Amino acid sequence: MKRLAVLIWPALLLFIGFSAIGQEKKNRKTETYNSRDYWVSVLVKIADPVVRNLSKNQLRAKMPLDCKEEKRKEVAHLEAFGRTLAGIAPWLELGPDESTEGKLRTSYIALTRKALANAVDSSAADFLNFDSKHGQQPLVDAAFLAQGLLRGYTQLWEPLDQHTKTNLVNALKSSRTIKPGENNWLLFSAIIEAFLLKSGNSGNMEPITYALNKHEVWYKGDGAYGDGADFHWDYYNSFVIQPMILDITKVLKDKGLDQVISYDKALKRAQRYAAVQERMISPEGTFPPVGRSLVYRFGAFQVLSQISLLKELPANVSPSQVRSALSLVIYRLMTAPNTFDAGGWLRLGLSGHQPNIGEYYITTGSLYLCTVGLLPLGLPANDPFWTSAAQDWTSLKVWKGLDLPADHAYKESN
Repeated sequence: MKRLAVLIWPALLLFIGFSAIGQEKKNRKTETYNSRDYWVSVLVKIADPVVRNLSKNQLRAKMPLDCKEEKRKEVAHLEAFGRTLAGIAPWLELGPDESTEGKLRTSYIALTRKALANAVDSSAADFLNFDSKHGQQPLVDAAFLAQGLLRGYTQLWEPLDQHTKTNLVNALKSSRTIKPGENNWLLFSAIIEAFLLKSGNSGNMEPITYALNKHEVWYKGDGAYGDGADFHWDYYNSFVIQPMILDITKVLKDKGLDQVISYDKALKRAQRYAAVQERMISPEGTFPPVGRSLVYRFGAFQVLSQISLLKELPANVSPSQVRSALSLVIYRLMTAPNTFDAGGWLRLGLSGHQPNIGEYYITTGSLYLCTVGLLPLGLPANDPFWTSAAQDWTSLKVWKGLDLPADHAYKESN
């Protein structure tokens, strides 16, 4: 028996040692992706090809065009830039500083301003398509560009030279010839007018009022709007509806022009939707592949990201659990095989390259809406969102067997 113990004990110690080393490596990997540095690296990896090439007037020349309809090629470049801008703007809005990240940000602020100038310069090789001669799609991405300008107002709009400002305003106004559908598209016209209103460029209140009135009618309860009169099981409450309503109503609140949906009402609804989104992230960092436009990847969590950016998370949802959950989602999707092509451009898919998941309207440019899942980078590096210790999120706690309070629907008081 003693001889057996002599043989077994060293082997057991060796096993324990290897297990500890394995766990330590796993913890180090978690620390790496559950961090601000990792999020910044993701944002730069995605945004750089779009912003850098447009700043050099090489976006049309360099960006691959993967799409199912030939006519979509003419709008893909504005798609890529408008959507990238909507996601990268809060980070740029932090402005330059002397940290390593701050110097990196300084570089991208300059690149983005130059990209904006080229995008609306009719003599530039990368002059982008904003008006109705290219169909309805330019309205969508003019709206994302306007949303980016709202989110990065002091770094991306205010410092521009007057010539570029005039070109931008004219480009945005040219999209007025496009009539939006009776669904989430109403918010595209509305957010363009909200930016024009904020910037003192004759914003038109009528599309704003109409869009908010319709969405108030289409509100279904418990923090969710219909996409038009009908409710859809997809992520459009997060891709478009709630974030644009928040940004529009914030402009109105600041101007003393609250309409049917006040900013405070919109915020409470978005807080509930954010709470639901946090619960949808599985212990493994996955989420239900439900509905259209899944190729926008972690852009599906824009509402959760925006409510984090605004520091308005519900009382029972901590910043660190949101960061931990989203970090794993982002890591899984960014490391899926064939997510990027050899030139560093995103490829169609949710988890890797899955072209059949992309609808007829999807192009390479469409994919860059994923950047809106990174909005918390607009919080400074010393914010608790980034500095708090990692924490389990709701589904991870539940499936570990922890006893949590019951979840309840959000009901508005009359």
